[in-house]
Amino acid sequence: MTSRFTELNIDCHDPERLAAFWCAVLDFTVLDRGEGMVEIASWVPTVDDIRARQMPPTMVFTRVPEGKTVKNRLHLDISPVDRSTADEVARLLDLGATRADVGQGADRTWVVMADPEGNEFDVVRTLAPTES
Repeated sequence: MTSRFTELNIDCHDPERLAAFWCAVLDFTVLDRGEGMVEIASWVPTVDDIRARQMPPTMVFTRVPEGKTVKNRLHLDISPVDRSTADEVARLLDLGATRADVGQGADRTWVVMADPEGNEFDVVRTLAPTES
């Protein structure tokens, strides 16, 4: 038998703030709240859904005392599904994201951004339907 990738845990100062940001970015909903943590997902799964590989991993934001000090070694790549990459970057900036420089250079096809606590992520390409 194998295991399933069920959660991505993100250390942060303000789990509620980051969960709200990522819910707005990904159209997720809060699944669970506890002391110093918030878990979000695209929908509420059952154990059978997870066993059957019918559920993408959730995101769990956990309060920690220390701040972020270096570039992430793991980051999310996101792709807008209903607008251009440029329009999505503008929406993310309005939500509280910032542009980030991690040494990516100018010759890239993706946009490096950071969430409100400085965690880097990439907007890689639009998946919106193209006009024919």
